[in-house]
Amino acid sequence: MATTYTLISSVTVGAGGASSIDFTSIPADYTDLNLLISARNTNASNGSEQIFITLNSSTASFTGRYLINNAGGVSSDSNLARTVAFANRDGSTASTFSNCSIYIPNYAGSNNKSISVDTVTENNATTPGVFQYMSANLWSNSSAITSISLTLNSDNFKQYSTAYLYGISNA
Repeated sequence: MATTYTLISSVTVGAGGASSIDFTSIPADYTDLNLLISARNTNASNGSEQIFITLNSSTASFTGRYLINNAGGVSSDSNLARTVAFANRDGSTASTFSNCSIYIPNYAGSNNKSISVDTVTENNATTPGVFQYMSANLWSNSSAITSISLTLNSDNFKQYSTAYLYGISNA
């Protein structure tokens, strides 16, 4: 079986930034979802900010485990359950956006939803560094996912941040 990707929707943040990136009315026509993000935060300091996910307007019933590689130091924990990515702050390396892939299999099924995340930020503004974040999350809810909202820990998504939502089908 060939796997096909279909662009459901895309968002490009305009001038002035945006407090969230939202996808609504997600059709149940696909097997899986893949959300690709390129983001930067308006915060003028150095570093990165957490990107949180909200599904169907719900911020409850999320659990997860993550692995972080921060310039050579590795850590793991379970307290970032709604964190699905990180966005470079505006004080980080100029014009450099973080990149993230969020994969949600069986998003329209009646079981709990698993979410796998792979993200990386780069910051060479003051010290060399690449920040890698991988997580396995679970949304304990049997509803089909019909909307996704992404928000930052603080400040806004910077102009030219993008997000592309793809539906994946086995054809």
